[in-house]
Amino acid sequence: MKTKTLNSAIILVSAAILFSCKAADKTPEVVPTYTYGTAGNGSQITLKFEKGKSHNHPLYAVWLADSTGKYIQTLYVSESIGKGTFKRADRNTGKWMPGEIQRPATLPYWFHERNITNERGTLLPTPERPVVDAYTGATPLSSFEMTLMTDEKLNGKYQLFLELNQSWDWNEYWTNNKYPDNKEYKTSSQPAVVYMAAFDTNDPKTIELKPVGHSHYAGESGELFTDLSTLSTALKIAKKITISVK
Repeated sequence: MKTKTLNSAIILVSAAILFSCKAADKTPEVVPTYTYGTAGNGSQITLKFEKGKSHNHPLYAVWLADSTGKYIQTLYVSESIGKGTFKRADRNTGKWMPGEIQRPATLPYWFHERNITNERGTLLPTPERPVVDAYTGATPLSSFEMTLMTDEKLNGKYQLFLELNQSWDWNEYWTNNKYPDNKEYKTSSQPAVVYMAAFDTNDPKTIELKPVGHSHYAGESGELFTDLSTLSTALKIAKKITISVK
């Protein structure tokens, strides 16, 4: 009888420990907050990004457009794209060092909409003609919140776009040999996904961004392809994206 009682007590204690461990695993993730733009007479947009189950270090661009979709300004872009440099391994030192590189397949819809020509005659930012520091920074590693400041005070209807891309994100349609001679395609695989939300400053509320298309697989044009049926994990990089405007 004592043995059964002891065994029951051990089981109860073990269950309590297991329950407490599971409860500890559910501790809410601390979401970092970033601020981009210059303080002044502009408006403040709060963007909240909740990562999805396929999130694995994507790159981002966020920009403002008028009610017809015409580009107004960049609000944020990942530093490696905005500065034209990526960290890569140095064979001589074995250390990760910044190096100049152009990746047109990464966020092509953004840089075509931005439409600023660099010293080489292409549209990507370079170390010589980068995106200014106020609108670029390190890429968030997980879910995040951004406070984005516009250059001018907003009044009326606008659109906010977010483009994201995750390298080497293959699927059954976007295979690693789909375009075997296109080296830019191989840096992207599934193309960048473009999200958009239309908002009105005279009707302030929280609005969810929805996917509206994908970019060119190699960044060769600024066309937005609205058929998303070939994408899989690329649509699961983000679980939910919302904005609110002050």
